Amino acid sequence: MAIGPALILGALVGIFHASIYVFVRGSAGGRLPLLLVASVLGAWAGDALADRLGLDLLVIGDFHLVGASVAAWIGIGIVSVLAVLGPSE
Repeated sequence: MAIGPALILGALVGIFHASIYVFVRGSAGGRLPLLLVASVLGAWAGDALADRLGLDLLVIGDFHLVGASVAAWIGIGIVSVLAVLGPSE
């Protein structure tokens, strides 16, 4: 059984973009695990979606980097919006 590069590269891209978000924001509070999960799953889904749509802007092997990055940021944005709208401490 062979594991394709999409899951591993999706994890790397997701962690990278979550790290950029935390660096720019200053902290993530208790949302860091949710940010990591959302950005990794977003990057993985973004790669698959870009592959289906045929968006070949910047490709590393079979991995669609632009689609993965955009979807990772969408996942980070969803977690951030839900954290603002959710109950406060």
